[in-house]
Amino acid sequence: MSEKKFSKKHEWVSLEGDVATVGITKHATELLGDIVFAEVPDAGKSVEKEGQAAVVESTKAASDVYSPISGEITEGNKAIVNDPSSINSDPEGASWFFKLKIKDKEELNSLMSKEEYDKFCKDNPN
Repeated sequence: MSEKKFSKKHEWVSLEGDVATVGITKHATELLGDIVFAEVPDAGKSVEKEGQAAVVESTKAASDVYSPISGEITEGNKAIVNDPSSINSDPEGASWFFKLKIKDKEELNSLMSKEEYDKFCKDNPN
């Protein structure tokens, strides 16, 4: 798997070829608390950069999950729909939200590296 890139809305992207895997960050799960519900997009849906793509709900709040890049959904992770609490235990691994066929690789340049994201979270704790 390639190096992860991160958005200011607390999503991560990992690219393999022209297919990107997208999920929410560990920091996001810490802000949300115990996750009790997840909704993922269906294959074939087109999403735009920073457009709403999925939903996650915790005991504290409901939040939209945005796509950090534009593309066409190839797969939603049904495992997290069936077991939303798994997002808390492995948010940056097996508990990804969706995969998409990337439309414009240049959009990845607007995302942050792990170091930049960690600094962003430190400077913007909420």
